[in-house]
Amino acid sequence: MAATLNPPETSDSDVASSNCQSLSNRSINRSLRVAEKERRKNEAEDPLVLALKYFSDVEAGTPRVGNDDFENNLVLVEKAANSRGLSPEAISVMLEFAMSLRMGTSPCVRVLKCLIPATVVPQEAVVRAFVWLGVCKIPISTQVLFIKWVLTMFDMIDVKDQLRSIYGFIFSFVMDENLCPFICHLLYLLTRKECVRVFRVRKLLDLQTKLGRQPFLLHLLSLYKVFCPELVTLSIPSRMKSGFRNHNSHWKSVLIGVQKRNGTQVASNISLTLTIKDKTTNPRKRKHCHLEMPALIPAVNKEPQTEPFFGRKVVPLVQLHSFAQLLENMHRIELPAQMGSLLGSSLALQYLDCVQDESALLRLNFWLGYALHEEFLFCRDGGASQNSEEPLQFLEKLLLAHHFLQEGFSSSEAFLYKFLNIWDGSLLRPQILGLLSNIPVVPSSQIGPLLFEPLMQLFFTSSPFFKCGLIECLNSMLLKWLTWHSVYALEDDLDISLNSHTSINMTLSGFKDSVMELVNFVGRLSTLGLQLEDCHSLLLNFILDFYETVCDMFLKYGLPLIVMPPAGVFYPALFATDAVSVDRLAFIMYRYRVNLTSAKSQERRTETFHISRQTFREFNHYVVDMVNCLWNSKMFQPGVGVQLGEELLLKSNVPQYWTSFDLIHHPAFMSYAVDFHQKCWPGRKDKDLNSIKQSKPWGWYLEYLFTQGYDGLSQFIQTNISRQLTAGHGDSLSTHPR
Repeated sequence: MAATLNPPETSDSDVASSNCQSLSNRSINRSLRVAEKERRKNEAEDPLVLALKYFSDVEAGTPRVGNDDFENNLVLVEKAANSRGLSPEAISVMLEFAMSLRMGTSPCVRVLKCLIPATVVPQEAVVRAFVWLGVCKIPISTQVLFIKWVLTMFDMIDVKDQLRSIYGFIFSFVMDENLCPFICHLLYLLTRKECVRVFRVRKLLDLQTKLGRQPFLLHLLSLYKVFCPELVTLSIPSRMKSGFRNHNSHWKSVLIGVQKRNGTQVASNISLTLTIKDKTTNPRKRKHCHLEMPALIPAVNKEPQTEPFFGRKVVPLVQLHSFAQLLENMHRIELPAQMGSLLGSSLALQYLDCVQDESALLRLNFWLGYALHEEFLFCRDGGASQNSEEPLQFLEKLLLAHHFLQEGFSSSEAFLYKFLNIWDGSLLRPQILGLLSNIPVVPSSQIGPLLFEPLMQLFFTSSPFFKCGLIECLNSMLLKWLTWHSVYALEDDLDISLNSHTSINMTLSGFKDSVMELVNFVGRLSTLGLQLEDCHSLLLNFILDFYETVCDMFLKYGLPLIVMPPAGVFYPALFATDAVSVDRLAFIMYRYRVNLTSAKSQERRTETFHISRQTFREFNHYVVDMVNCLWNSKMFQPGVGVQLGEELLLKSNVPQYWTSFDLIHHPAFMSYAVDFHQKCWPGRKDKDLNSIKQSKPWGWYLEYLFTQGYDGLSQFIQTNISRQLTAGHGDSLSTHPR
């Protein structure tokens, strides 16, 4: 018999559970239906929704004059746009209505002026508007207004892959002379390497022949040259005027008002480059419209997308949160439209440093140059307000970016060359001097008019503290030049031509000339500054800092150049009233000796290496004077470097004036001599300091000085002085160790 299968019996609990679940689902569905019905009812009652429906359904050819429905609905849209902004759907409807010219050209201008987004601008709406731009007979002035609107709202367009896919269509408008400046700006923002083609380069060159060397054409060509240098043979000037205008029209002001009214949610998603002060602020206070760095935040947070036109996956930089993620996506990164936002992100700066993206650097330099020139050069009040926080914060962020990258930007360099001619030396002094120290190597033929002439005028009309700051700035500049040389000399075997990402190409001999000019310039400033400020001790210490760098250029940085300090620096340091300055001078002379000894030995091995004979003679002359002053007590005697008239010395009534600057009677060491005398002869009532010169006390006194921390003096004496000094002359060094 076949077995019969009976269905399992269903328990009462299972039936009850199933009934409960069914009731719950019906309840949820009913709630959703009620919510949807309520939403539709609210929308039906919302005047803005009715107004948008009107513009969506209006037929072509509908008369505008005397049409109350049109006027009332447009007023509703304008009020909503100016108060809280328009939704993406509203932007699409109104842009479609305006560009299709359903009611003529007059409403088009009015609608474009009220297109203020609350969140984002849908890309599809912009693409359709460009299509209408090529189909309808829109007046040129209205076309220009539309392109300006696109440029203003560019950062708020949600994605840009479809815009890039119609790059060629947008490029076709470049032939119109009225549209050309604005189309070039838009193309500059959209361009990628795949967009650069031979026919486009030729078209731009033809336009340049027709219109002249216009800045907007040069900037677009320079970007093309970065991507494909083999296609653009045109010589691009290293310093160009601002090529694209920043369209700070009424749209920007209304946008910020909408952003404030909508609260932090909108502020976190939209980054603007303009800050508008409240109406209650002082109207005479200038608004720093270009100094607020945009945040590294996209208009809409989206997942990484694949661009259909280029077939590659791109990752917005804002979605990366670690250096490991940056390395994984290094060649798939989508940079933000506002390049100024890179300065506020360490991850973005790491990207710039690792990849050396020329297009990113070019766009960043353009934005930075425009901001610096607008706020500090082209403003009516001659510069940013002394009490304003915006310029201070802006320059501080720029300095942090410089320090992170270990180099400056070409735009800030060009700005400084112009700003130094109008700077008063007090406005934002630490920040300006910090930027100045990051200037790369300047050719010796240009360094005078660009740097030395304006700095010299400031130096002679400023306080001692500004002089100290300027010497410190130039010392930092020299250190960076020497570090740069040591790196590239090591890589290129004393051929320091730079890589392609820098604008400087300089031979070793040209680099030596620039360093020599800088060192000699600081020498002149130091000599005259010490005279003007009565050998100010603080200024002297900053000058000695500089020469501590100069004395080690050969051994520490591999530069075959040795420059001695001028007499106006050497002798004030030798006769200084503080022992620290004399000790530092002794250390500098010791390091000069070590460098010259090494240079002379290398000169004997290598025929191409040469140190001037005059440098050896200057060193020997300084060493002899220093030894005669501190050790031999032969100051002011015939045959010594520093001489005074006999009558003048006699009138001074100083007994044994030739001993006035030895290690016992020198003003810097007198207190140590008195203290040593008291410790050595505690019972003596008379202070005969000359008794220290006896054989044993003299040795003890030297050890006592060395234990006070004067290592420079110790090294100088040990390497240059023996009991009987016989100084070398001519080309030889005074090498007589104890």
